[in-house]
Amino acid sequence: MSQSPGEEGGLPQAAPIINLDNPIQTVATGNTPEDQASPVVDEASPSSTFSFEMLDMESFPAPYQEVQPHWFFCRRSDDNTSWLPFSREDSDKLENACNTVKDEEDEVVIAVEGERYDVHVKERKRYAVYWEQGPTEVRRCTWFYKGDKDTIFMPYPEDFSKSLEEAYMIAVTLNEWKRKLEFSNGETVILHNPKLIMQYQPIGLQDDWVSSPSEHTRPQTVKRGVDNISVEIPDGEPEKVDHLVFMVHGIGPACDLRFRSIIQCVNDFRSASLSLLASHYKHAQQDGQIGRVEFLPVNWHNALHGDATGVDEDIQRITLPSISRLRHFTNDTLLDLFFYNSPTYCQTIVDTVASEINKLHTLFKQRHSEFKGAVSVVGHSLGSLILFDLLTNQRTGLEAREGVPSGEPFRPNCDTLQQTLTRLGLEQYLDTLQAENLDLESLALCQDSDLKDLGIPLGPRKKILNYVRRKWLSEDCKKRAGRLPPGLQVPPQVTSDHDGNQSSGLTTQQSQFHRAQSVTSAVDYEYFDVGIGQTNGGIAKGQVSIDYPQLAFQPQTFFAFGSPIGMFLTVRGLKHIDPNYTFPTCKSFYNIYHPYDPVAYRLEPMIVTEVDLEPMLIPHHKGRKRMHLELKDSLTRMGMDLKNNVWGLLRTACQSFARPPVAALPSVDGDPTIKRDLQERHRVCEEAESSVSAGQTEQPEIKVGMLNGGRRIDYVLQEKPIESFNEYLFAIQSHLCYWESEDTALLLLKEIYDKQGVAFEQPQQ
Repeated sequence: MSQSPGEEGGLPQAAPIINLDNPIQTVATGNTPEDQASPVVDEASPSSTFSFEMLDMESFPAPYQEVQPHWFFCRRSDDNTSWLPFSREDSDKLENACNTVKDEEDEVVIAVEGERYDVHVKERKRYAVYWEQGPTEVRRCTWFYKGDKDTIFMPYPEDFSKSLEEAYMIAVTLNEWKRKLEFSNGETVILHNPKLIMQYQPIGLQDDWVSSPSEHTRPQTVKRGVDNISVEIPDGEPEKVDHLVFMVHGIGPACDLRFRSIIQCVNDFRSASLSLLASHYKHAQQDGQIGRVEFLPVNWHNALHGDATGVDEDIQRITLPSISRLRHFTNDTLLDLFFYNSPTYCQTIVDTVASEINKLHTLFKQRHSEFKGAVSVVGHSLGSLILFDLLTNQRTGLEAREGVPSGEPFRPNCDTLQQTLTRLGLEQYLDTLQAENLDLESLALCQDSDLKDLGIPLGPRKKILNYVRRKWLSEDCKKRAGRLPPGLQVPPQVTSDHDGNQSSGLTTQQSQFHRAQSVTSAVDYEYFDVGIGQTNGGIAKGQVSIDYPQLAFQPQTFFAFGSPIGMFLTVRGLKHIDPNYTFPTCKSFYNIYHPYDPVAYRLEPMIVTEVDLEPMLIPHHKGRKRMHLELKDSLTRMGMDLKNNVWGLLRTACQSFARPPVAALPSVDGDPTIKRDLQERHRVCEEAESSVSAGQTEQPEIKVGMLNGGRRIDYVLQEKPIESFNEYLFAIQSHLCYWESEDTALLLLKEIYDKQGVAFEQPQQ
């Protein structure tokens, strides 16, 4: 057990000694987890016998009452270990299961934390349900300790806590304090009184003549029960789930400046949403009208950089040895952008995202059989582009049924499995595949992991899957290309002059998109000048020629955080998005970004080109603009008011010059100079009036395409005051701020619950 240096406390020599020779051979040592979730106020240890005696002068203690346990779980990281409490609801469920289970019975599994984890009560382990994570230790905690300079209490092991509780019960029952408990490894605990219990841990070997353990030890404060320590116990989550959201990360394994994984960042976003539900939907939650929104992470980085692809080993062989840390960061993070533009690895990424989402959706439905809500998707950075391409290539129910004629099995080609393997020079694996009853049709449905389980090496696996999928895609493209509407057929001949202009022989409808072959690569691309999502054999708007899988559900809303979608569409050759275009299976789309995010781009200018629209400002979750933005708006309004006042004074002056008193008017019939002067004055007044009226006229509401059902698409967060001082300094942080942004979380909740007819409440400040 680690300890913190503190002042030495004197001990009465008459304290009775209880030598605990029990099965507990070890107590908390330096390997015991020592970090707690929430900081508490440090309590100074008494440093003299006088302080002990003063505490002994308290009133007679209350009768003994059994301590109330609370369950904690351990969270380990590279540099520390912390113990976090379960919510009271989850702790009660675990305690009830612990009291009812018997040693000879099978393992009891209790779902906790919104059913995202399962606790094996007898094993004392906590397992993740929806993502890969090692099991963590679970502990039934009753006694806690803290050193003088520590800020948090840590729980004792259960056996050690049981021994302390037995000694405490004897002391309370007999009203005998100043009892010293000695353990076989040298640990000493002294019960001075009900409120002062200290533990002493030897620093080195003690001499026989030492009368007090405090001469060679430092004390640690001991507390009984979770109610006697300052720890924040989280609130329980509502059991009812109203909506399910899948969140896809961007490049690299880390999602924020603290290098945390997508799992930890989504946990923060979920916690923010629960807090906002309690504050902004308080009455609806109290009335049982709503439950909560579940957010689940989708991790594709591990599949791309794992052993299945072998890409990390290939890249490492050609990486220079200099500036190794920077090159490692580049290989592990920035190269994901290039991988996505590669047909081989783009297929891996898209397949992983789609299969992971479908798997999580199926697992969630199994664990929440009563769930009837809708599903949405969120993509951050590159993850938003992956989802955008995926949703663009989804098929509706009718299109999916028309993909393959009824009763006609689709095969990549007429070759047999043996002919295919012979062509690839891999006929030695024919027996292995035939033993599993695999033909070309079923082989096209296999993943890399399936062939790996059959014992086929990486090289042959890649050859087989690449060949079969390319043949499948080629045949599938030919079948679907013949079913395209006439307006979407690729023109048989497209010519262009040296300036890149299309020949005049093309019709307007045909010129909506044209095909161009890359001169530097064999990768096949599609480009569209107008329209988006119009497919030709499953390939759309400059996307890499791959086979896009289908999701098992139709998303209600697609949220993009810090998204480069607009930039990628422009680079692919798309200049304009058809205002009538909408995703085949998703009818709502929000492009959310921070104003200083260097990766984010807008989309509305690609839809509405004739009007310069400002993005929609996302309201602050406290119901107001940030102070510096309010000040900026106030100064802008003052400038406009001053301008209007100047024009108003000018108009009044012009009117006074143009309409002098009748008695002073000279005859203008015979004087053309005076007549021209009056006409000039009238013209100046009319210009002043028109300028004032133009400044006061409000622009009519503009419908921004159908990607979001005619509503606005681009939404911008309010920067913090400190960020406005230097936007370059906070650029990287701005790209990673969405996971902890309460304003972003509230926008998602409002979109989700507005569709359910649940009123939004702005709390009183």
